[in-house]
Amino acid sequence: MHHHLLLILTLLFVVFLLVMLAQRIKVAYPIFLVLAGLGISFIPGIPLLHLNPELIFLIFLPPLLYEAAWYTSWNDFWKWKRPIALLAFGLVFFTSTIIAYTSVSLIPGFTLALGFLLGGIVSPPDAVAAATVLKGMGVPKRILTILEGESLVNDASSLIVFKFALAAVLTGAFSMHQAVGQFFLVAGMGIVVGLAGAHIVYFIHRFLPTTPAIDAALTVMTPYILFLAAEQFHYSGVMAVVTGGLFISWRSHEIFQTGSTRLNMLGVWTTMIFVMNALVFVLIGLELPEIIHGLGNYSIADGIRYGLIISAIAIALRFLWIYPAAFVPRWLSASIRKDPSPGWKGPLIIGWAGMRGVVSLATALSIPLLMTDGTAFPQRNLIIFITFVVIFVTLVVQGLTLPFIIKLIKLKEIDSISRSEEQQAGIRLKLDELALHLIDKHHLDKVTENELLGFYREGLNTSIIDGKKHLESLECDETELAEIHTYHHVLLEIYAAQRKELFKLRKEKFFSDEEIRKAELQLDLNELTITGNGH
Repeated sequence: MHHHLLLILTLLFVVFLLVMLAQRIKVAYPIFLVLAGLGISFIPGIPLLHLNPELIFLIFLPPLLYEAAWYTSWNDFWKWKRPIALLAFGLVFFTSTIIAYTSVSLIPGFTLALGFLLGGIVSPPDAVAAATVLKGMGVPKRILTILEGESLVNDASSLIVFKFALAAVLTGAFSMHQAVGQFFLVAGMGIVVGLAGAHIVYFIHRFLPTTPAIDAALTVMTPYILFLAAEQFHYSGVMAVVTGGLFISWRSHEIFQTGSTRLNMLGVWTTMIFVMNALVFVLIGLELPEIIHGLGNYSIADGIRYGLIISAIAIALRFLWIYPAAFVPRWLSASIRKDPSPGWKGPLIIGWAGMRGVVSLATALSIPLLMTDGTAFPQRNLIIFITFVVIFVTLVVQGLTLPFIIKLIKLKEIDSISRSEEQQAGIRLKLDELALHLIDKHHLDKVTENELLGFYREGLNTSIIDGKKHLESLECDETELAEIHTYHHVLLEIYAAQRKELFKLRKEKFFSDEEIRKAELQLDLNELTITGNGH
């Protein structure tokens, strides 16, 4: 046990170094992680690590799905619900079905149930990979929202397909008609369980005397509780986690009312999800030699060939689905035509951004080792090997070429939305106006008596005037954006110099460490409004 723990920590440290290198050369870190997983498998003397497949699914999937739901904007999700639903449900079932029948004809000894199992595993694209690759590329908000929303829901739909296919393999019986009916029952009741559990969690956060540490711990426990509760009743734990995450995220402003609580949770979740993403690829690296050894009658060349064919089919099916899904509803509905046309560039990027990642990998690893009668699960190692090839091809090939395609086609924003700086200035102005209104309405008599309140009111007036001028200055065309970039650059330089000054003040020991930390936190928050690196 100690040896395995030391091995995992060492491999994680190596992965972290690779992530830092990826950031240095500006390549999305999931690409480096999949390369690391492949490289680890070729290191001589790397010991095999045996893990319970059910634990892989239970440990990794609930928090990954919950985190994706947490950072999904419900307003944006609902606005683009039609394309999200067409991709998350329609494309997943379309891809799973085609891959199921293709794999049966392609791979000797493959059954239809095994085909749907493979289809459910490789059908959902990964939000983390797409978001990491697209970060800072100036991609339209509509595209990012659709990709994030698709990844959130298609994880749920594909995992339900996986569960049904797994049950069919284990029992030897599969009925499409019965599976469809069961799908809606299992998914619908999973949503009910998720909402019920989320309300209980909401009550605990909202009305019990929690602390920032307890709130953070509860958010880590919540996805596991929701998942296990739904699975206990044989409903969809995945839908329960996604639904609960969306609900808690929507009500988070009522639950987590202090900055320390929110910042504490941000640190906990950012670290935990990053480590989980890295750890899954480390695990596949450790298991890959055993998987290759267990291919049985299939050679490595056979596995690679099957993986390449399945990868090509998955990529092609995405494009075959996306363009009709983007334009046919516009032809049929006048209300949809009111939205700006996505053109050919938007669907192209959405189609090429269908990279598979950690959810597919964790799902493949969760396939049980044995059947109910104690015999080996058929084609398990081949399915995992094909999954790894699909992830490798989509992440490396599509992930590395996507930035070049975006630059080549000169993708621009197609919807009328305010820039981030403009929205932030508008929000600050509204908050300052509200504060001034409350003081004038309820505490005006105290302003003359309380010097501090008087200074605060004067500061609000000044801030409102400055805010209006700032907002007017932001109403510029594209040619004036250089001024905003210069303004941001100067502010970031000032914040960096202020951090150095705080470091000097700490060494002088004239101010308390607590107050210096507060000042550092404010600088971090100020920088966050510019860089937007909160997630």
